[in-house]
Amino acid sequence: MLQIYRLSALLRRYGIPLLPRFLYLINRILFSVVLPPTVKLGRNVTFAYQGLATVVHARAVIGSNCYIGPNVIIGGRSGQHAVPEIGDDVFIGAGARILGPVKIGKGATVGAASLVLEDVIAGSTVVGAPARSIENARKEAPSGVSS
Repeated sequence: MLQIYRLSALLRRYGIPLLPRFLYLINRILFSVVLPPTVKLGRNVTFAYQGLATVVHARAVIGSNCYIGPNVIIGGRSGQHAVPEIGDDVFIGAGARILGPVKIGKGATVGAASLVLEDVIAGSTVVGAPARSIENARKEAPSGVSS
């Protein structure tokens, strides 16, 4: 799946018109992944289950050494031009949604089925819909309640 993407992106950079689109469609049919050749993808990115049901916006940026679970959406939001930028060493759990002009910091973790609509600080872990930092949730817990 990633080899097909990389070949498609390389051909696009060389200005070959139809073959990159054909390879994109092959990826979509064989692996059920939407990964356009215009996506900026770093090194050693892992798509779990060959990117099954994963959708990535055409202008998205994904850093190096990232893990992206199945059924993840990295996309834009209505009325906003900017799209997500994922830093290096980021873990994105299965079913997560990262939408809009969001920046995910280096080494951050996005929990499964989380809905990320705001920036994520480097090294932090966010979960839930909408996503909230686990560290902030521990601080906000009432006294006498352990987390």
